[in-house]
Amino acid sequence: MAAAWRDVVRDAAAVREAAAVAVDAALLAGVLMRTGEQPHASDVVNYAPFTLLPSAVPRALFEQAYAVQQDFNLLVDAISQNKEFLEKTLASTIKVDDFTARLFRIYTQVLEEGLAQTVFLGINRSDYMFDCGLDGAAALRQIEINTIAASFGGLTSRTADVHRLVLKVLGKTEEASRLLPNNPAKGLASGIAKAWELYGSQRAVVMFLVEDVQRNIFDQRCVENELWNRNIRVVRKRFRDVFEQGSLDASRRLLMDGQEVAVVYYREGYVPQVYDQQNWEARLLLERSRAVKCPDIATQLAGTKKVQQELSRPGTLEKLLPGHPEAIARIRATFAGLYSLDEGEEGDRIAATAIADPDRFVLKPQREGGGNNLYGEELREVLEKIKDSPERTSYILMDKIKPQPALNYLLRAHSPLQVSECISELGIFGVYVRQGQELVLNQAAGHLLRTKAIEHADGGVAAGVAVLDTPFLV
Repeated sequence: MAAAWRDVVRDAAAVREAAAVAVDAALLAGVLMRTGEQPHASDVVNYAPFTLLPSAVPRALFEQAYAVQQDFNLLVDAISQNKEFLEKTLASTIKVDDFTARLFRIYTQVLEEGLAQTVFLGINRSDYMFDCGLDGAAALRQIEINTIAASFGGLTSRTADVHRLVLKVLGKTEEASRLLPNNPAKGLASGIAKAWELYGSQRAVVMFLVEDVQRNIFDQRCVENELWNRNIRVVRKRFRDVFEQGSLDASRRLLMDGQEVAVVYYREGYVPQVYDQQNWEARLLLERSRAVKCPDIATQLAGTKKVQQELSRPGTLEKLLPGHPEAIARIRATFAGLYSLDEGEEGDRIAATAIADPDRFVLKPQREGGGNNLYGEELREVLEKIKDSPERTSYILMDKIKPQPALNYLLRAHSPLQVSECISELGIFGVYVRQGQELVLNQAAGHLLRTKAIEHADGGVAAGVAVLDTPFLV
């Protein structure tokens, strides 16, 4: 914990006053979510959960995370264009993981037909934790890279102002002035706007592909409003709408109710549960179109855990990014230990090691959205069950990262105000746009800090475990 807050954490009266101010400030700033009881209604809302105090983040690691983001953008884009790498890397996974296999079938079908899409937009978020070594020094370690529906760029754009006010109320004016400006919503919108512009039709719209239940609608509206401010028309549709209203014309332009779509921005489509046969057909229609998909299906596959594990193998980065030795060094410096559970001697040895010492590892399936990873005794039980089955190849194993906990208050609606031991996860948003073979935009677009109590091993804000936070650089 930053020494600056030690006095605050012990002062119950000051904490109560600051928490009341913080909640009102969050509501005023628009740090909002729809409620679980009325997830379709915006006339009954509450504040999105957040920390009372900004959390200490080592400045050097924060700067390292920003410095490597353009490299990760380059890498994701390179993987998405490398059919041979994706085929080879996902060969074992698609035999046992039906969801990845269905995505891969659409990918190959679209390639065989020939890509109609010429402009490519990537919005990703690379997530890290601060691993505390035996010597007490912290190191930046990548958890994963999200290449589809990376969320909270909108709400986190508004959270720093809340924390700035809280620090002032607590008499920490100088510390308040040190909180960094942060506006991922603007950065994400700039990427979407660039892709829309390169698509080349002033009349065409940007389509947000959204979930049936949209509790996190305000996060999306932040990005959406940035586009309206640029006079870019936005429509919100679900997979069901695409199935019922979507069509392609002779040149494979995507039409929704007769309206041309320039960019499809996915805020849905990353978990198997949302896909029935109708939705798979809608996804194929979108992928066959010349609309700019964010992400296109190749980029979604580039974000799978199996790809992440393969990238850690010696020589892989060099093949994907030839002529970029400095970028490769920056990327590799963030990797945690990642291990394959493919069938064979190496996979057998790794599985046996994890069963013998499960607290050293995290078991990760090919899933996005948080709350899917396995730890400790649960990890051991699952691996014992699947160790001799091809099913184990649908998982990867990763070294468990051990951050240094700090004290904070997690503010949630209808929850008691109590201090918790917490750990944080830093995400850096990246945006890139490619036209043909030319990368016309490549930038880091802002950051997201999420914090959770140490008793929760896994899960993000949308999963109800982590809360929004602001980095206080130390």
